[in-house]
Amino acid sequence: MHYAEIKRCDIANGTGVRTSLFVSGCRRRCPGCFNLVAWDFDYGYDFDEAVQDELIESLRPSYIAGLSLLGGEPLEPENQEALLPFLRRFKKELPEKDLWVFSGFTWEELQAGEAGPLTGDVLSLVDVLVDGPYVDELHDITLRFHGSSNQRVIDVPSSLAAGEVVEWQDDPVFATRGADSWVGSHDLPTHSKMAAAKG
Repeated sequence: MHYAEIKRCDIANGTGVRTSLFVSGCRRRCPGCFNLVAWDFDYGYDFDEAVQDELIESLRPSYIAGLSLLGGEPLEPENQEALLPFLRRFKKELPEKDLWVFSGFTWEELQAGEAGPLTGDVLSLVDVLVDGPYVDELHDITLRFHGSSNQRVIDVPSSLAAGEVVEWQDDPVFATRGADSWVGSHDLPTHSKMAAAKG
């Protein structure tokens, strides 16, 4: 497997401060994708043992919440084959850290085996899955941790236990969307309040 990039101290792709691995290779090729270079399975660098050791070390500090996998497509069958041993090592050595995976596959496609025979083993190690293809027409900048409104942020252990999708519950402070909602929750003047006052 190849990878395109490793981001340390990433705060955009999951909760807390994280290490994010962007793997190479994606057959889905969503229009509007932010990471076109990572569509090519041969792009970037070898995901060799030295890189894996480096990733583990980057995750050890107490202020690092966990590991995020993005792409490309982490759940392409070839990528799962390379990632599974590493993810088992990650969970064994750092059981207090969580694992987020961002995938263009939907939960239903994954459960149907469309990403290959290792998917169940990989999902058993995942804490949160952001599922579904990016749809440019559904882009929404107010969404947290996903780019288009068709995508879901899924609590994987709860979903596996329930046999159906259980969406991940964000911290209540982030539960409202939009500038007026946030400002209103802090009892500050919103655009709508100011417009009403002028009227």
